[in-house]
Amino acid sequence: LLKDRRLQFFLILPNQIIFWLVIVVGLVGTAVPGLNFATAITWYLWFCLVFVMMVGVGRAWCAMCPFGGFGEWLQRRSFFQRRHVSLGLGLKMPEKVAQYGFLLSVGSFLLLTWIEEYFNIAGPGNPMATSFMVLGIVGTATVFFLTFERRTFCRYVCPLSALIGSVGAMGAVAGFRTRDREVCQSCTTKDCMRGDADGYGCPWYTWPGSADSNATCGLCTECFKSCPSNNIGLYVQAPLTSVVAPTRRRADIAWAVALLFGLVLYQQLNALTLFSHLDSWLNSHTGFPQYPNPIDYLGVIGLVAVGLALLSRVFTSLFARPDFQPRPGGRAFVDRTSRFRSFFVPLMYAIIPVVGADYFARQLPKFLQHFPRVLVSVGHLVGAGSTSSGLYNASLMASNRGIIAVQVGVVVLGTLASVWTTWRIASRDLVPVSRAPRTTRVSAVVMTVGLGVLVSVLYVLMNAAD
Repeated sequence: LLKDRRLQFFLILPNQIIFWLVIVVGLVGTAVPGLNFATAITWYLWFCLVFVMMVGVGRAWCAMCPFGGFGEWLQRRSFFQRRHVSLGLGLKMPEKVAQYGFLLSVGSFLLLTWIEEYFNIAGPGNPMATSFMVLGIVGTATVFFLTFERRTFCRYVCPLSALIGSVGAMGAVAGFRTRDREVCQSCTTKDCMRGDADGYGCPWYTWPGSADSNATCGLCTECFKSCPSNNIGLYVQAPLTSVVAPTRRRADIAWAVALLFGLVLYQQLNALTLFSHLDSWLNSHTGFPQYPNPIDYLGVIGLVAVGLALLSRVFTSLFARPDFQPRPGGRAFVDRTSRFRSFFVPLMYAIIPVVGADYFARQLPKFLQHFPRVLVSVGHLVGAGSTSSGLYNASLMASNRGIIAVQVGVVVLGTLASVWTTWRIASRDLVPVSRAPRTTRVSAVVMTVGLGVLVSVLYVLMNAAD
């Protein structure tokens, strides 16, 4: 099955149909957001499903993504057949940009989220805005696919790539990897990277022979098809393995976690009355027309990321051995080493579960309060659904207390997972470079618990705001 070239096509096709339907229905359908299929399925269901997939399977969404799929079909001039001449310029991402890994993706996610907040797209607001947003993503992806080679867009630019690549490290699917590394080392053709008659070179620029996490495996099966030695397999792993025990920790993932945590905390704070007053005050003094003011938007995200970095600096100052010198790293941003990074990077990996739980919990009010409207919106496509139906006004959970309890429960589970990963990571990465091993481990766990408590308190204060 995995060698069948039609596999990914049939994974992508249903989502391709759904998202083009989203575009069309958003433009020409009813203006009622809860009744329009485009807004209902996108904001009441799709976001929750993506988070469930990334936590369970890693880049499962990437394997079936309609945005990357559409661009790749154009680039390859084929839905699934192997073509040796591609459409487009086929440029490589400049190394000066590529060295920053997921950080460009974080930037595009922050920009897209600000646009969504500014135009109230995910409120949900006017269904046409959802269509324009999806069209914008499709158009941007297509431009990148026709300008750069392979899945450069997916690896470096896609707004979801950094989020899936970091939070997806919790997943139980390890991705495609070598069965015997020595076979890969001695291989002279490297068809998994260059491609052959049966498959393309890895669209994600990931060599299976050195893969040690699921961060950059798009589950596309191309390396599995191309390997002349049948030395590639699809591996599963215990959940959280890619968080706790990758061979190499990446600075771009660490900074991505810090910035993405800042974003989701902003999305919690913006539901508080005090914050809305602050945003209005900033708008009146800066002449900005409406929420969200870029100053408090970027300010909160930046303060959280810098705060986590400063906390890591404190760990370095208090706990690093005086004689500790990190091993020499690479020249690229992702691979550089320092005393600070020796603490910051592992600590950011350690909080991935609580950050992932925070993102999932933030989506739950829409899902729990409005999911039945997805079914009504499907019926409305054929003239059967209306706002007067009982299902339209139904909910999976109507009580704010119940929703808060579920949100806090999710965060507690994420915090417990982070406590476990923090202890394991501290024992594995921090204790060997620390002059106070037990204090280092306990302090790291206290930091993790503190973040979980902060997130939980904010959900209580938000009172199930969606």
